[in-house]
Amino acid sequence: MKKYIFCIIMLVSSFAKAQNTPMTAFLEKWENSKNYLVEMAEAMPEEKYDYKPTERQKTFKEQLLHIKGNMDWLSTTYFAKDKKDVAKQTYTTKAEVIAAIKEAFDNSRDIIKQASAEELKEVVDFFAGPKTKLQILNLLQDHVTHHRGQLIVYLNLNDVKPPKYRGW
Repeated sequence: MKKYIFCIIMLVSSFAKAQNTPMTAFLEKWENSKNYLVEMAEAMPEEKYDYKPTERQKTFKEQLLHIKGNMDWLSTTYFAKDKKDVAKQTYTTKAEVIAAIKEAFDNSRDIIKQASAEELKEVVDFFAGPKTKLQILNLLQDHVTHHRGQLIVYLNLNDVKPPKYRGW
């Protein structure tokens, strides 16, 4: 029994340490966000990737690529040590779009995880006014969440059951 209690304490302690800084909390959430979005992208049949609920809205594929583009832009502009432009590519198949989403999440993670706690306090020029890099991290996740919420509606309108929500 003592061994069992010790194991539980170690697991709880380990989990608590996993989110003890803004960066570790972000990185854990980022990975879950990636997996959740990829599940959505996989759930939509390829023939529905050009679906859009109204003329004013983006297609399902355009929404995914918009998310990708925003990740590329924010991570390279505000966190990359070497500022390189992300090459514009055309993605025509569902598999290509999903691979691009995975790559964008992974690239953003790899760039962002290099930022120190001090760097997250740094104020940068942003089109909405001066922001800290920590605020840019929050924007990155918020933007993904915003458009992912729209994609849930797209799935439902096409009688595709969205994947089960996952939080942290």
